[in-house]
Formats: sequence, structure tokens, C-alpha cells
Amino acid sequence: MKKLFLILIVVALLIVWGGIFSPKDSSSLKETVFVVTKGEGTRDIAFHLEQGGLIPSAPLFRLFVLTTGISDRLQAGTYLLSSSMSPFEISRKLAAGDVLKERITILEGWTIENIAQYLEQKSLFSAKNVLAYADFEGYLFPDTYLIGKDEELRNVIGRILQNFDIKVTTELRNEIERQGKNLSDIVIMASLLEKELQTLEDKKIAANILWKRLDIGMALQVDASPITYEERGLPEAPIANPGLQSIQAAVYPTESPYWYYLSTPEGKTIFSETLEEHNTAKALHLR
Repeated sequence: MKKLFLILIVVALLIVWGGIFSPKDSSSLKETVFVVTKGEGTRDIAFHLEQGGLIPSAPLFRLFVLTTGISDRLQAGTYLLSSSMSPFEISRKLAAGDVLKERITILEGWTIENIAQYLEQKSLFSAKNVLAYADFEGYLFPDTYLIGKDEELRNVIGRILQNFDIKVTTELRNEIERQGKNLSDIVIMASLLEKELQTLEDKKIAANILWKRLDIGMALQVDASPITYEERGLPEAPIANPGLQSIQAAVYPTESPYWYYLSTPEGKTIFSETLEEHNTAKALHLR
């Protein structure tokens, strides 16, 4: 009788082991989008996993997460699961909140309008909601980000702004302060450079030109910002979101004798020392 009891225990343990640590279909290559909604308990989650063909047994799954103490850590969200994953692996993924993510790339020089349209086209957020963050224009750092399908917009914006703080290092900030400038002016200048020029070298020379014009009260006359033809000084706010190169160019301009520049249709930058030279270059390259 004792021997039979031990055999039954061993069999039961093997069944539990197989039901938790063995996938339902180890050869499956199919991935399934699985959604855990807020407020769902372990009973609902286990039932939907079994119903979706992802685990062999809902009761065993529920027993496992309850006895291991992770039942309260299963997080709502959208997940990418497969029946080739064991119930153990699935439980760990749900407990870690390892949700399905969308890769987005914010390009250098994009405006908040560009970002809003892009995120709406990817069905992540409405353009209207994104435009509510227009005050952060210039600080939405161009980079590639992974966004959870159910992540809140404010969290995404927060991570993008945090990336700006990381990329604009203490060394850069100290240099800005040493020059007697402020970060806001640097970002505005960088946004002009981003929209006007392509290479770091050209941006640094143009930055020197624009800072010199500011110093003598000369209008900046930057085509990307028409207001700079009408009013002297920097625009009141960034005109786009500059990348790190443009920010570095604004902080570390290259001194030169030039006072004028223009970009040819081919993207080449022509620098001139005098207005006469500049007008000649316009006649040659911008016909």
C-alpha cells in the first residue's frame, strides 16, 4: 500500500512537472498575441491561456502561480507568446511585464507635428494627444525607442525627455555655462542648424556665423525660420528637435572668417566672407 502511494505521488509530480515545465508544442513556430486585461485574476488568465492553445492545463498553471507566490505579480498588457514556451516561461514573462513592444524612430529635425503624425500612423497614439506636448519641442531627442503596446503616452514622452538629459552630458552643460549661454538658447540654435545643414563640419562653421551675427545684433536670416528675417535674435523656441551633432555644433562652433552661407540643391554648403561673395554664390548655385 505504501509502495502504491509513493508511486502515485511520483506520477502526480511527473504530471505537474510536465504540465509546468514542458511546452504544449515544442515544435511550434507560431507566435500569438495574448492580452491580459486589468483586473483579470489567475483563474481568467489561466483559462484564456488554455483556450488559446498556449498551455496544456489551466488548473496546473493556476496551481503553480499560486503556490510559487507570483500570482499577484502577473501584469496586464499585450504579450507575444507561443505554445513552444513552457507554462513556467509564460508565467515568468507575465510576471516580468515583458509586453509586446513597438520599435519607433524619431528622426533628427522632426517637429512635434512630424512625431504626432508618425505615432498616429503606427496606431500608437492620436496626433491630437501627442501635440499636447508641443511645449517640449526641441527636447524630444531623436533616437530609436521601444514602446509597449499599452504604454501610456506620458510615460513615452518622459522616457524621450530623459534620453535628452542623458545625451546632453554634464560636460556639455558645463561648457554651455562656461560660455555664459543657457541650454535653451543652445537647443534653439541647434534646431536651426539641424534644419539648415547636413554635416557636423558645416554645422559648426554655420554656428560660428550665427553666434557672430547675434553678437553684433545682425538678423540671423535663416531660411528654415522666416521670423529670423523679420526680427533680430534667436526665435523664441526651437523650430524642431535637433540631434546630438547639432547640439554639439552649437556648443563647439568652428571659428572662421565667414559671415554668410547657403545650401545648394545638391546639399553642399557654400560659405562666403562678404555679402558680395554671397550674392555671387546665390547667382551661381540657386538659379
